[in-house]
Amino acid sequence: MKFIETIKNIWKITELRNRILFTLGLIFVYRFGSWVVLPGVDPVILAAATKSNANSNSLLGLINMFTGGAFNKGAIFALGIMPYITASIIIQLLGFAVPYFQKLQQKEGESGRKKLTQITRLLTVAITLVQGGSYLAYLKGMGAVDGSVPEFVFWLSNIIVLSTGVIFAMWLGERITDKGIGNGISLLITIGIIARLPAVFGFEFTSKMEAGSLLSFALEIAFLFAAILATVLIVTGVRRIPVQYPKRMVGRGATAMPAAGNRDYIPVKVNAAGVMPIIFAQAIMFIPAALVGYFAGADSTVNSSYLMRSLNDYTSIPYNAIYFFIIVIFTYIYTALMVNPTNYADYLKRQNAFIPGVKPGKATADFIDAVTSRITLPGAVFLALIAILPAFARAFGINSGFAQFFGGTSIIILVGVVLDTLQQIESYLLMRRYDGLVKSGKIQGRSSKLQGIGTNM
Repeated sequence: MKFIETIKNIWKITELRNRILFTLGLIFVYRFGSWVVLPGVDPVILAAATKSNANSNSLLGLINMFTGGAFNKGAIFALGIMPYITASIIIQLLGFAVPYFQKLQQKEGESGRKKLTQITRLLTVAITLVQGGSYLAYLKGMGAVDGSVPEFVFWLSNIIVLSTGVIFAMWLGERITDKGIGNGISLLITIGIIARLPAVFGFEFTSKMEAGSLLSFALEIAFLFAAILATVLIVTGVRRIPVQYPKRMVGRGATAMPAAGNRDYIPVKVNAAGVMPIIFAQAIMFIPAALVGYFAGADSTVNSSYLMRSLNDYTSIPYNAIYFFIIVIFTYIYTALMVNPTNYADYLKRQNAFIPGVKPGKATADFIDAVTSRITLPGAVFLALIAILPAFARAFGINSGFAQFFGGTSIIILVGVVLDTLQQIESYLLMRRYDGLVKSGKIQGRSSKLQGIGTNM
């Protein structure tokens, strides 16, 4: 009854209702484009080729997951929003190292953000041209191209179509962010991931039912639920550092009295790096597979060695040990780049605020840095454990497609995007004096005005 009442309250708010319907409409357009095949591509041959060469652990499998299967269908949205994500990551990394991009990100405000957006879009087009050519070469290598289509026509027309698809998908994401609900780019990725869930869920249920082990399927669902809860903990977990503002005088003249100083806190996230360490680690773990494919033709012993076979098997112990270690290292590196204790210390000094028991200036920056380093360790270990959960799920007999939802990028992105979207809906409900989605918990959006001060973004 509480859930039904909440749905009614959401529907009563005209602006929120329109935003949700607008978002659903654009998502439908994006999913429709994921089934429209490129001209000159035979989807039947491509489906057979990708099925026989399926490797959900490869970089191509990761792209196919993010595009909701459009990559393996040869669709006009085959590249999805991935070139834009790549361009955004490059611009973000340049902001850490190049003074010009640092100035645009930190000092030029709205005008700087507009310049960065324009640069990101241009870089997206350039990356799309490169990735589009590689994708078309991949299709030809799979034998999925109609031989009757002239070579020049095939390449030129499909490069234009793929580039237009990426730009259109980017435009859809921006429109969802502006006029819909939630972050548009993240929602498009999330919808692509969710699109695969019904098929793999149904396959797992059918296989367990045929084997007469529905109890094991129920245990799998319970394990998946526990993994989601653990991911929510790491995504929402923060360490609050208390901040004290100076006392102020209330009244005038002889009647003036000191008022108590305001209290606030610095929210240092347990997982400040988000999903980026997993993405970087997956890209690195894909290198051995690429090297094997390159050298195997010259030396057949390369592909048969134990180490190479292990590094191409995401369920092997060597693969997961190296994968775990890389994620921990990248979490520390990315957190160090994202969280800047000096920015926090400078902001507090300008506001005449202080952390109780800590001197302003360098001592405050060192204290925040020490707290960040301490909480990053459990956050990094927790993130790495979530990343290797699919290997454990596979070891217990869960099919590879369904196992990917037990951890890794899938579950981190799903939980993060869903929580962010629900928080926006919650804010609309509370502004209209309706009950929120929950009576207690982090989703109510309790925030500090110091949120984001110390980040480099």
